[in-house]
Amino acid sequence: MAEHKAPLKDAYDLILEAIDVGVYRPGDRLVESELADRFGVSRTPIREALQRLETQSLLTRDGRSLMVASLDHTQLAELYVVRGELEGLAARLAAVHATPEEISVLRDMAAADRALADDPKALSRANRRFHKQIHLASHNRFLVQQLDLVHRSMALLATTSLAAEGRSAGTLAEHDEIVDAIAARDSGRAYKALRDHISNAYITRLKLDAQAVEAAE
Repeated sequence: MAEHKAPLKDAYDLILEAIDVGVYRPGDRLVESELADRFGVSRTPIREALQRLETQSLLTRDGRSLMVASLDHTQLAELYVVRGELEGLAARLAAVHATPEEISVLRDMAAADRALADDPKALSRANRRFHKQIHLASHNRFLVQQLDLVHRSMALLATTSLAAEGRSAGTLAEHDEIVDAIAARDSGRAYKALRDHISNAYITRLKLDAQAVEAAE
């Protein structure tokens, strides 16, 4: 029997993942030759991936160089407004369309994540998986596509809001409330729970940014 291997990630996915996990941070320059060596691919797919990322505003140009973009205060606010509404809609639809199996997976995720409360980076990765599962449970392919775009832009945030003191516990409790609302098939409650969850994350983000500015002065 032939062995089935997972498809290899293309250059675009490799670079995007490196930005997402913090290998490359906002302001870092991306050099074709260095990326080709790091990922073991030729420069042509790297060049095409960089062009695609620039088109999506994930990279910005400084003369002839490309670097990871950063979000200013206004862009951050705009991103969270869109994210809150789309995530809330996903939860609303999940409350209607999620299968019992999908709800079971969400419960298992929320329970397992409690063990990560003291590891912000690991909890951040788990948080993304949890939100992605809700997106899929909405059973709306167009919404999933739009949320994928939003979450790509979230990779431009240099730190996770889960690193703030007390935020991990709040996040875990909010996840439980979201799952409970979806399981109860209460679409309005699910929408509000996820909207409040994103709002709390945004408040934490603003506090972190204010502290960073204060520390730099």
